[in-house]
Amino acid sequence: MADPYETLGVARSASDKEIKDAFKKLARKFHPDLHPGDKKAEEKFKAISAAHDLLKDKDKRRRFDAGEIDASGAEKPQQRYYRDFADGPTHSAHAAQDGFASNEDLEDFLSRAFGGGAKRSHSTFRARGQDVNYVLPIGFIDAVNGAVKTITLPEGKTLQVTIPEGADDRQTLRLKGQGMPGFGGGPAGDAFVELHVEPHPFFHRKDDNIHVEVPVTLKEAVLGARINVPTISGPVAMTIPKGANTGQTLRLRDKGVRNRKTGQRGHQLITLKVVLPSGNEPELAAFLETWQPKTPDEPRKEMLK
Repeated sequence: MADPYETLGVARSASDKEIKDAFKKLARKFHPDLHPGDKKAEEKFKAISAAHDLLKDKDKRRRFDAGEIDASGAEKPQQRYYRDFADGPTHSAHAAQDGFASNEDLEDFLSRAFGGGAKRSHSTFRARGQDVNYVLPIGFIDAVNGAVKTITLPEGKTLQVTIPEGADDRQTLRLKGQGMPGFGGGPAGDAFVELHVEPHPFFHRKDDNIHVEVPVTLKEAVLGARINVPTISGPVAMTIPKGANTGQTLRLRDKGVRNRKTGQRGHQLITLKVVLPSGNEPELAAFLETWQPKTPDEPRKEMLK
């Protein structure tokens, strides 16, 4: 993966705010929902999301700067090897410090350390393989609806990962036996895939409910209307009541995220935003000049007490 600083276009000395601002600017520019069918924009968005996820985490940023992890957030192979053996027997710790990169290197060391019969003495030594970690950026819609993704682990292995419906940001999936091979016939380690859910331009999730702000015209708000609104499963029709106002919230039942435990869906909560005409409307202005409402409103009354 590319250097996260270069991906976001910031210096290595950039502050947290500078990193966040750079991400927001690029996210607005390359979000897939704004470029449907554009694979390059989609890949670019995934790259900037992954870069932001790494750099906004102070510990991961420190470890990346120190060369302990790569741009995907995974530990570099030699360092992972050291960490695995550092808590083991003394001879294993020494082996790790010498930087052994394979089982064969460790066997050579044991052979030298324990003499000519060493191969027989340690031939029955079995150890579980190392676990590997992977950060997988996924789209908001893929997270709430579920998806299947292909990933390539830092060691080069390609895997199919099933994203469960209603997946959470920072949720970790365990792929048993998909880590590094074991030593001496021992079992392979596991692969742990941490999901990083990318933000959506207008959907926001809170528990199992989806929140979205929907603009409506002045005419639709005053007279009421039947309009199409976006949901996580596609557009649906809903009724705007007469006299609707900015800030009013309407509910679409069972249009939220499916709860993995209960199987029930949350709701979609739609907050209306009345939008005035963008152009010059002399007829509307003339009407308002002479219009006298039957029940005059004082919208700032409470603020001026």
